[in-house]
Amino acid sequence: MALPPCSFPHGDESGPPAIRLGPDLDNENLSRLLGPLEGRRVLELGCGAGSAAVAMATAGARVTAVDSSTARLTRARTAAEMAEVRIEFHHGEPADLAFVRADSIDAVLAVYSLGAVEDLPRVFRQLHRVLTTGGPLLIALAHPLSLMVDWDPEETPTPWISRPFSSPGSVAWSVAGEEYLTHVHQTSTVFTALQRSNFRVDTLLEPEPVVSDQDSRSPHRSPTDAWVPPTLVMRARKEGI
Repeated sequence: MALPPCSFPHGDESGPPAIRLGPDLDNENLSRLLGPLEGRRVLELGCGAGSAAVAMATAGARVTAVDSSTARLTRARTAAEMAEVRIEFHHGEPADLAFVRADSIDAVLAVYSLGAVEDLPRVFRQLHRVLTTGGPLLIALAHPLSLMVDWDPEETPTPWISRPFSSPGSVAWSVAGEEYLTHVHQTSTVFTALQRSNFRVDTLLEPEPVVSDQDSRSPHRSPTDAWVPPTLVMRARKEGI
């Protein structure tokens, strides 16, 4: 079943636990942007069904995972129990981090979860508070260009531009009968918000999907991937105190 690309990773719980930054990317190499995990304290914003959280805990990280959905947290807890790893789960929004002590987190992972956030600076200020100095914040988002393009095989064989690049707002989508919104965050907006929150961006990637076998493609793959990058990856490090 095809899913909206910006819905990643909702609805795709196949495969062993792994850190996946986007549909059909070279996630093994991209996940190395987090650095070594053994003994480190990692915060995941938006744990979904728990695949990345379990993978990081299995690699020796002390993982705290936050998600706004009780249903997803239930699935993630089940995944952690099956893998026999310990993960601290919390129900809340990405900016609701009052329970985390200042300077207590070594790395943060946010895969597509910040698309649900309208006020990014508020989240980044909280992450700056909880991260140790120099600690990485690894973000994956639906690429803003991919949110401009649409495709309907019944109308045309090629995608078309459905919204202006500078258009603010959000894109609506649904999975399993649940309605969601993905806010359009331009690359420059994310970059500026990180800088103003005293982060230094040291990596910016627009990776292309690498899987060509139709049978092994993620359900989030779309013909628009041949026209625009589906995922934006940024890594920033906390500066200052």
